[in-house]
Amino acid sequence: MRRIRTLAAAALVTASALVLAACGGADPAKDPNAAIRVGVSPVPHAEILRYVADNLAKDKGIKVDVVEINDYVTPNTALAEGQLEANYFQHKPYLDEFTGARNIKLQPVGAVHIEPLAVFSKKVKKIEELPQGAKVALPNDPSNLARSLNLLASTGLIKLKPGTEAKATKQDVAENPKRVELLETEAAQLPRSLDDADAAVVNGNYQLEAKLDLKTALAVEKAEGNAYANLLVTRPELAEDKRVKALAELLRSQQVRDYIGKTFPGGVIPA
Repeated sequence: MRRIRTLAAAALVTASALVLAACGGADPAKDPNAAIRVGVSPVPHAEILRYVADNLAKDKGIKVDVVEINDYVTPNTALAEGQLEANYFQHKPYLDEFTGARNIKLQPVGAVHIEPLAVFSKKVKKIEELPQGAKVALPNDPSNLARSLNLLASTGLIKLKPGTEAKATKQDVAENPKRVELLETEAAQLPRSLDDADAAVVNGNYQLEAKLDLKTALAVEKAEGNAYANLLVTRPELAEDKRVKALAELLRSQQVRDYIGKTFPGGVIPA
């Protein structure tokens, strides 16, 4: 299994060229026997996928190349451009927003797990202790921003205009009794923002990467009925590819459910 870490699309192009060379020039997207290249966030997705690649993939007759990517844009653009056969890092609201804005076609092939959003703070221990004018950092991509605002609304810190919940923005805040300042921040920077802001709503993968303990969170998103399960995604023409279908089965297997429960108790929940 090739393990690649990349921070930008240019680096991913180089990595893909190396994979092509290793396969003797065959195009992995067209060769059903080639290793499937999957773009993932480092935590927990890469760890889950490596477990599959190292322990389960051989029995399904597939090989998996784990391509780690530290942002939420490159995995989709690289997949659309044919540098990957699949990715595994995002939920459907984000996928729909991304593909709609860029007019590209990508297709989910299976939900794998849920990473609950949570509110953290280094300055208070309860959300009601946030002071007047507190600064609260939120993820700045539209789908996770709406999700974060709904989490804050569930605590009573703010109230949203009725009917705006699914696509809420800061302009949809109807009541803000403490006049908290909502700071839109790149998701990867949210754990660092805790040094300056009074609180931050942090995505699950970045919670794990920063070793934030859910037990210390001021509020945690409910898993029941959660629409934000992380997906295995591919291009429409690869949806029936035997490697993609086999990988989807493995990621949803009981072995992976058990691995997730043991490795990320509470922080990652099988879908």
